[in-house]
Amino acid sequence: MLLTSAVLAATVVVAPPVHGRFDYQIGGAYRPASSVAVVDRDWHDAPAAHRYNICYVNAFQTQPEADGWWRRHHPHLLLHDSAGHRVEDPGWPGEFLLDTSTAGHRRALARIVGGWMRSCAGKGYDAVEPDNLDSWSRSHHLLSRADNIAFARLLIARAHDAGLAIAQKNAVEIATKGARIGFDFAIAEECQVYSECSGYRNAYGAHVIEIEYTDNAHRYFRRACAARGDAISVVLRDRDVVARGRPGYVERWC
Repeated sequence: MLLTSAVLAATVVVAPPVHGRFDYQIGGAYRPASSVAVVDRDWHDAPAAHRYNICYVNAFQTQPEADGWWRRHHPHLLLHDSAGHRVEDPGWPGEFLLDTSTAGHRRALARIVGGWMRSCAGKGYDAVEPDNLDSWSRSHHLLSRADNIAFARLLIARAHDAGLAIAQKNAVEIATKGARIGFDFAIAEECQVYSECSGYRNAYGAHVIEIEYTDNAHRYFRRACAARGDAISVVLRDRDVVARGRPGYVERWC
């Protein structure tokens, strides 16, 4: 069946501008510098004017402030161990893993996260960043890589249906697969530190946004800039990604 031009137009999404200066604002929105081309904000915030905007959603884990909402409304979608305890991300206290282990759970989660994505699109965002794709690695073998890839496919379809590009966030080990199933670009944290940058570049070319953090040695950021700073977006941020003007704020570009 041939697609009409209207249907084709509805399915076209646009990835962030290659090598556009990237401002990571998921810890609080603020006015970006005039040189910034791409802004990434939490889905509760409005997009920045006259920029390419990426909408952050925690798609595979809960946010600490939403813990009560999940427990009241969707307790069965939280991952529990054999003792009935919720599985918490050891690196981010208060974030609990979502249960992607069954097709029914994945569909239910996709409806919830898809609603957030539609909200992003309605606000004027251009793309979405679903975080914690690699939650299977912290699940004590209760989730599999295949579970999360299957859920990612549902999120990709919903993002594209809403007119949003969608990023693969971390999980370099599935970067080739991620590009194949429909992720449009990658957001890679600390790929210089973990020697993962080539894996993302091989899968996504120049459509990679690299974030390095200040609690690692500064040489990693310097090396990232020397290796790729003239080809892709590279930013140095404080680990908590706080808003400008707050204690601890750091943001530098190559």
